[in-house]
Amino acid sequence: QVQLVESGGGLVQAGGSLGLSCAATGSISSIDTMGWYRQAPGKERELVATVTSGAITNYADAVKGRFTISRDNAKNTVYLQMNSLKPEDTAVYYCDAHVWVRTYYTPTRREYWGQGTQVTVSS
Repeated sequence: QVQLVESGGGLVQAGGSLGLSCAATGSISSIDTMGWYRQAPGKERELVATVTSGAITNYADAVKGRFTISRDNAKNTVYLQMNSLKPEDTAVYYCDAHVWVRTYYTPTRREYWGQGTQVTVSS
């Protein structure tokens, strides 16, 4: 019905940069908030950043000033530019979107998650 496809993960040295992207496809009327979450080994999934349909952003304290979230509404895509990466940024990063799904009777708002992409930062 609706899928989120992530790309851009990989291995980078501390201080380096990496960009992630996530494209939503399917029976989409519109998308409200999109965001990125991450989960490190042995830890709970945590918020990284979110961006509303109006481009209002929110960041976790740990990534403020280093990461930038943005979106292209025409492409139903959200991006995460990660700069000055640290080893503690190592995690699986998940894309999240609140989607208004096209239906016959009325739109339905549902949350979808991407499959996750590994980001590893070496010291």
